[in-house]
Amino acid sequence: MADSDDSGTRIPGGTRKAPGRPPDPTREAAILRAALDGLAEFGYDRLTMDEIAARARAGKGALYRRWSSKAALVVDAIVAWRATRAPVPVPDTGSVRGDIRAALDAVRESDDRDQSIYGVFLGLVTAAQRDPELAALIDANLLEVPRRALQEVFDRGVARGEIPPGRDLSLVPDMVLSLNFLRSVTGKPVDRDFIRRVFDDIVLPLALGRDGLEQCG
Repeated sequence: MADSDDSGTRIPGGTRKAPGRPPDPTREAAILRAALDGLAEFGYDRLTMDEIAARARAGKGALYRRWSSKAALVVDAIVAWRATRAPVPVPDTGSVRGDIRAALDAVRESDDRDQSIYGVFLGLVTAAQRDPELAALIDANLLEVPRRALQEVFDRGVARGEIPPGRDLSLVPDMVLSLNFLRSVTGKPVDRDFIRRVFDDIVLPLALGRDGLEQCG
């Protein structure tokens, strides 16, 4: 669960903000954009808080009042970007297939900037092998959100009787994430068509089985 500051403000990435006046959302958005742009140009290792502050036209102190470290800031920047592409939670439509289709329909189509950010994220994963804080933040924020969203879809399917209660689907969310990473490494777009194929051809057969697929058409 994310921490909060003395005023009860939720803190993205589990980092603690210093108490004081609430942050300006416009200023925060500019800092997050600057972090993404800096990551795309320099990569994680070469990017500095000074560079982010300069791009955002903000004092470095303003960054540290919101984020405890560069790792916390860049992970929040990716989280904010992803929120514009794939809203969560997944809607409850009454069926596993319907839930997944509704989620896919809500995904914004990728553009050139999105593809560049996939490359940024791959660079972050590489850097995380040398940075335990970054690795923990990626796991707790960037990876746990889609894991939890898909698990909620499966839990609803079990409650409805669509998925057998003993079926172990715990590895399926990480499998989907891995396929997205592999797609990015090869330079191919992680677009709606690709994601739909992953769910239609792999995830739904694993979750529902042959009988479940026939019942839901």
